[in-house]
Amino acid sequence: MAGGKLSPRQKMINLMYLVFIAMLALNMSKEVLSAFGLLNEKISVANVATSQRNTAFMEGLAQKATDEPAQYAAVKAKADEVSQVSDGLDAYIESVKSASMEKIKDPTDYEVMDKPDYFNNLFFTGDKYKEGGQKFLDNINKYRTEMMSILSDPALAKVAGIEDIKKSVETNFSTAPVKNRDGKEVAWLNYNYEGFPQVASITKLTQIQADIKTTKSEVLQRMLAGQQAAALSFSNYSTLMEASKSAYYSGEAFDGAIVLGRTDESTKPKRAELTLDGRKLAEGTDYTFEGGKVKLKVGAGSPGDHKIEGFLYYGEGGEETEVAVKTGFATISKPNAAVIAADKMNVVYRGVDNPMTVSIPGIPDNNVNASGSGLSKLSGSKYVMRPGAGRTVNITASGKLPDGQNVSSSSEFRIKDIPSPMGTIRGEDGNGGPVRMERGGLEISSVGAALQDFDFELKLNVTGFSFKVAGQPTVKVSGNKLNGAAVSALKRAGRGETVQIFDINTNISGSSVKLKRTSPVFIELTN
Repeated sequence: MAGGKLSPRQKMINLMYLVFIAMLALNMSKEVLSAFGLLNEKISVANVATSQRNTAFMEGLAQKATDEPAQYAAVKAKADEVSQVSDGLDAYIESVKSASMEKIKDPTDYEVMDKPDYFNNLFFTGDKYKEGGQKFLDNINKYRTEMMSILSDPALAKVAGIEDIKKSVETNFSTAPVKNRDGKEVAWLNYNYEGFPQVASITKLTQIQADIKTTKSEVLQRMLAGQQAAALSFSNYSTLMEASKSAYYSGEAFDGAIVLGRTDESTKPKRAELTLDGRKLAEGTDYTFEGGKVKLKVGAGSPGDHKIEGFLYYGEGGEETEVAVKTGFATISKPNAAVIAADKMNVVYRGVDNPMTVSIPGIPDNNVNASGSGLSKLSGSKYVMRPGAGRTVNITASGKLPDGQNVSSSSEFRIKDIPSPMGTIRGEDGNGGPVRMERGGLEISSVGAALQDFDFELKLNVTGFSFKVAGQPTVKVSGNKLNGAAVSALKRAGRGETVQIFDINTNISGSSVKLKRTSPVFIELTN
């Protein structure tokens, strides 16, 4: 273009055109690199959200397995297998990505990640794979094999959608050769990572992590949905006891009812075989069927525990299904002492209104009298205690039983002070370490205080604090936000440096009670 019998001027113009075209190509390359980087960011954000959902799911499942081991223990064990396999590959890929970024000063400067050298050197040596490349392949294949083994468990055969997930695992984590645009088969690792810019390879790794997390989420949800669907069967129901009160006097008639989780007409048993303390109960005389309930009509018996056992029989799928009954009730003697309980704990706190319940079984609340220093009645059996000086307080309750017998009892409660508040910034107390936040965020954030694990909701106000940056004088601040002097000191703090907020002045809104010293809060600057 710049050769031939052209004038020097024309050659220069042609050369400028070449340079211009090259600059356009270079700019396009930078835009593509940035596009890969932005895509990687979006996938990473989505991965964080998926990880949080998976974590919350596993925590919820662990609680279910603790509360109902017979129903959820097996699901929890299988979910643990899925998590172990998934988290193993995810952690490995994260380590590969982290290692590739060690020499990148700014992880958001995608235009410097235009070379294929790192992953070429990590994975390939001529036509063969290096140890890093073979290890990468082995980890992908191990994940696919182990997940397919878990999903092929006969226990999951009836779980809806599990076959679709298996096909997805086979497809998304296949390392079989791939045909290129010319129809030629190319090894999977070469096809995906050889010669690509570093940012493109990192984005592909992030996408694999997204596939791992999404697969894990789908498997966990399908397994739980299958278990919950199975729980709707009669064979998985347990019986419950309904009663008008929790205890009965000797000689009273027990009016309780044995019911299933559902109490509509569709849950009415075909028949029942029940015993009370080993004595067989007769339909019509000792119990009747009312809707989905088995209504008992038996005497409460002598004081003590009484067992009701046997089976309820239901029609299901043309067959008779039995549901075991194992429950009971307690019969107690008439009381001769009051029952006094603190609703919040076995202590009362100074400076707050402590709700209390004072009652005597068998005596109406309007016939019960309670007294104690700082105790006042609200309504019924509900009282409030506002303790004063001292370390203990006695509460006495008295009343009269229907037969005219007087009952009186006294209980002692310990008086405790409100615990020390913890300083917070942006609502975080930093109890697990310094609160990490940006400098700009700290400048506008509010300093607060919180009572951790305290049983009462109190509105705490911060009226002042001290702010300290290493190497700078301590700044006294009035209010709950950094003032100008504190902001000036903050600007001189370096990235990664920890600043302190201490001597936090805290009070309770609308109360004159003096609180204990508020603990400091430490902030690690992230920029």
